Amino acid sequence: MRTALLGTVQLLVSAGLVLAQPAAPLPGTAPLTATGDLSAQMVEGIDRWLMHETARTATNRARYWPRDFSSPAAYEKSVEPNRERLRRMIGAVDERDPNTSLLSVLPVGGGVPLPIVVTASFRAEPVRWLVFKEVTASGWLLSPLKPTSPKCFIVAIPDADQTPEMLAGIAPGLPGESQFARRLAEAGCTVLIPALLDRRDEFSGNEKLKRFTNQPHREWIYRQAYEMGRHIIGYEVQTVQAGLDAFHGQSAAAKGIRTGVIGYGEGGLIALYAAALDARINAVAVSGYFGARERLWEEPIYRNVAGLLREFGDAEIASLIAPRKVIVEFSATPKINGPPAARQGRGGAAPGKIAEADFAVVEAEVERARGLVGRLSGPPFVALVHGSEGAEVPIGSTKTLTQLLASLGVSTPPGATTNSAVNQPKKRDPSERSSAVREWESFTQKLFRESERVRDARVWSQLGDKTAFLEATRTNREFFWREVIGKLDAPKLPPNPRTRQIYDQPKWTGYEVMLDVVPDVSAWGYLLVPKDLKPGEKRPVVVCQHGLEGVPEDTVADDPKHKGYGAYKGFAAKLAERGFIVYAPHNPYRGQDKFRVLQRKANPLGLSLFSFIIAQHEVTTDWLALLPFVDPQRLAFYGLSYGGKTAMRVPAVVERYSLSICSADFNEWVQKCVTTESPYSYMFTGEYEMPEWNLGHTFNYAEMASLIAPRPFMVERGHDDGVAPDQWVAYEYAKIRRMYDKLGIGERTEIEFFDGPHTINGVGTFQFLEKHLRWPLGENPKSKTLHPE
Repeated sequence: MRTALLGTVQLLVSAGLVLAQPAAPLPGTAPLTATGDLSAQMVEGIDRWLMHETARTATNRARYWPRDFSSPAAYEKSVEPNRERLRRMIGAVDERDPNTSLLSVLPVGGGVPLPIVVTASFRAEPVRWLVFKEVTASGWLLSPLKPTSPKCFIVAIPDADQTPEMLAGIAPGLPGESQFARRLAEAGCTVLIPALLDRRDEFSGNEKLKRFTNQPHREWIYRQAYEMGRHIIGYEVQTVQAGLDAFHGQSAAAKGIRTGVIGYGEGGLIALYAAALDARINAVAVSGYFGARERLWEEPIYRNVAGLLREFGDAEIASLIAPRKVIVEFSATPKINGPPAARQGRGGAAPGKIAEADFAVVEAEVERARGLVGRLSGPPFVALVHGSEGAEVPIGSTKTLTQLLASLGVSTPPGATTNSAVNQPKKRDPSERSSAVREWESFTQKLFRESERVRDARVWSQLGDKTAFLEATRTNREFFWREVIGKLDAPKLPPNPRTRQIYDQPKWTGYEVMLDVVPDVSAWGYLLVPKDLKPGEKRPVVVCQHGLEGVPEDTVADDPKHKGYGAYKGFAAKLAERGFIVYAPHNPYRGQDKFRVLQRKANPLGLSLFSFIIAQHEVTTDWLALLPFVDPQRLAFYGLSYGGKTAMRVPAVVERYSLSICSADFNEWVQKCVTTESPYSYMFTGEYEMPEWNLGHTFNYAEMASLIAPRPFMVERGHDDGVAPDQWVAYEYAKIRRMYDKLGIGERTEIEFFDGPHTINGVGTFQFLEKHLRWPLGENPKSKTLHPE
């Protein structure tokens, strides 16, 4: 950040600065006096904005909730749209198999002893049931021994690091008083205990590729599912719902039996969401989970839900259950201080912890839930179970179980706090964990393979009609911006441009620029102005975007010894020497985990890092268009690597950009983010911020390019670029080539392959810029407009 550290009188010798007097501002702008690391300050400013907006979410949610308290039925109807939005947010949208049933998986033959437990009051056996045709769930079923109908049916959900056997008291790991599945079975209930994906990492990788990670199994599935509009939360909620399907579908006798759900830790989360979505659940008990979610970004990434906090906290989710009973148990949370330790050959997991619960926070969230539905007639629907003066109670305490049973019409007290089960089976078979991970992985990978057809229907089905296609593009652009990227709706500030001169080269002068965007958020970059501008002349602008961990200086430096030269080749300076006005903006993907945390903070607000980048480019291009020497109709974008990601997303919605060039990034992007069958995949790396919600079913890179059309678009690709293989690039680009040809503007798109690595080549791309920006003027009479009708 040598340039950022400049005072107004410092020299920047390494970048060719030859100023010998205080740095002057660009005419018509105020002096820029900011010092320090402006890149870090940008990240810090976005962080402040996000934290401020997150703090406001709870008070802003009322606009999403037009509750009708005139009757329970009216209330239920009024919140149904919220329920459907929550269902989509967690990806619980796939059709379950209607023919599922609880099937015993007891081994037969060979004299193998049956893993079955019979106590004085119940029988326990391992079972499986279908969730989807390709996915089976596993767990244990505890059935009363007496030949009468069960008093109720309860799904008891362990934490991710507990096993069903522990809750049933047939394997060590939990004290007798916390074996709540066993105690409910002893009270005469039929209890189904599903196994959740755990937080281990044995199967988070690909043996064939010899690529492994330390991502918890939950994160391994989360990453690939998130890109496909699915979520491990949604998968496991549907596992619970499929268990209800299986029980209630077994026989007519099961109909009318009241149903409850209870869960601890991760199981508490799943229990809460399942009860919110499924009215068959008459009561729910949540232990070790309920509380405020404003620090969701600190929790494990597999709890990250796009847009959640705009509309839902735990209180709002609970309000979807009312007037059915919700019991919140204040117990110790699972102790999670991060993912499994990184070790040789395994890394890449996202940071995340589960903090110890604070009683005052839990109590406040319970009170907030009560207040949300306080006008609904009847007794309070939420009960808070805790010890003396807010102390924790044991997991599945007697008080909690008694209230849950009472809510289900059962007066029998829960079973003993000491364990009476016998014949303890072996610990859970690792192959069972492997099967669960692989089935969810296989299901998600199938969604990925089929997603191209969904995108085809959204975008390419209308390509036969040019007018209809371009009209649909406008609708798709708004959808992409608002629903995929996340549109920053905050009112923009006046740009208040501040500048200072930092370069004085033979052919151009360089200025450092800072603009205001929204409170706490600024845009920063370098403006290179050719010295041969004639009075009244207006020239084209090329915006040159750096990549990951870069700064504007990297795109300008023409010294081969400079750290940025190998990738950028000083392309911004070279374009300025050719007579283009050049702007090199800074994008805030710098600071390693610091900027990735911005993504974590943005997602629950329905935003992403690109929400801010787009807003910065909106302000920047508006300001550039007002400069007296700029032709506002000729603003081009050219980005490398992460700047190439920007080239796909920003010009897709910022229509001031008249063309876009994607360098060293273009590929089959959805495959890059989702597949577990290629070493090129982000599934094996530490870029946990890469997945974008439901991108796989909406916009791959070809579909993003459709939002840029009919403006010119180009790809620059080195054969040895490790981003992806050539065939991925060629396959995805072929769709773009076809689109431009079908629109009758085939000359507006090109791809240049060159024999080189992840770098700017600057041959075909420079010619593309000169052709479509008509520079020098008069040399390209056939290319008169970049915005055709």
